[in-house]
Amino acid sequence: MLITLGSPPTDAETDAWHAVVTAAHVLDLPASVPEPSRSETAGKLRLPPVSGRNKHLVSTAADGSYDGVASLVLFTEEPHLHTAFLDVLVVRPDARRGGVGAALWTAIRDELAAAGRTSVSTVLELGGAGEAFVDSLGFTNVLPLGWYVMRVRQTLDDVPEPALPPGLRFADWSGVVPDALAEGFSRAHDAMEDTPGGALEERVPRWDTGRVRAAARLIEDRGGAILTSAVIDTTAGDAVVGYTELVLRDPAGTRAVQYDTVVVPSHRGRGLGRAVKRHLLGTLHELHPGIREISTTVADSNTSMIAVNEALGYRRERPVGLFLAKL
Repeated sequence: MLITLGSPPTDAETDAWHAVVTAAHVLDLPASVPEPSRSETAGKLRLPPVSGRNKHLVSTAADGSYDGVASLVLFTEEPHLHTAFLDVLVVRPDARRGGVGAALWTAIRDELAAAGRTSVSTVLELGGAGEAFVDSLGFTNVLPLGWYVMRVRQTLDDVPEPALPPGLRFADWSGVVPDALAEGFSRAHDAMEDTPGGALEERVPRWDTGRVRAAARLIEDRGGAILTSAVIDTTAGDAVVGYTELVLRDPAGTRAVQYDTVVVPSHRGRGLGRAVKRHLLGTLHELHPGIREISTTVADSNTSMIAVNEALGYRRERPVGLFLAKL
């Protein structure tokens, strides 16, 4: 039987959902990849992303446990009202090949049709059951990616922090951006527009101070933490010319996730991306010494960022892809 989770879900619903995703994680991912924590699961079920609304669907077993779960993000802002993102579609290992995934997908298609969506995207591991499943549904890999992992202590020991060129300085904060830097920080976010996106139809709208603040608050409200280091041009009114972000989805965990690293076009080619990422490692180790690794995804076509990451000790862990289906 398929049901829709309440908003917010109960503790029992959260526990049943988490049991499915952790069981699938153990089977489908390398042993080196930490399991999602319950607090991370609960945060994503409780709170939708800044630019969308969630639909959480589950397939229930006779004993009340869940055979499978699916989470759909329906974007709520122009120009993305035609598309959506399938964040989760997972079937418990012992319930696979019994039609659970197909039933969840049928329900998802109904939701997409009811919302007038003409496409949907998702990110999947390559070479596994998930890829074979979405291939059968008409999804296409529009952006090959890789997960990369760096060991924090090793990089701190082996890679000296580069000095910034004259006229530039670092600024660091945890959580929401300070008011004095908010406007410049939001403008710097728009420099992400030239990041490789393949044929993906979902594009981030233009950033403003409200959006960057809301994005940071969402991470904290979900139980996580966000650390940011920025490069400030003191000769241009303290303009933000580059930044990098690290997210701890569960501050009690051992692996953080590298989010955006951006350098505005007029300052590229000066080594600022590498410098600001290395600088933030020191702040991370000081505030959260329990974090041992950082993971990130990079498009295979983004050779410049791959080179920056390799210089900081990142090594490729596994291939993934961003898949798109036209409906």
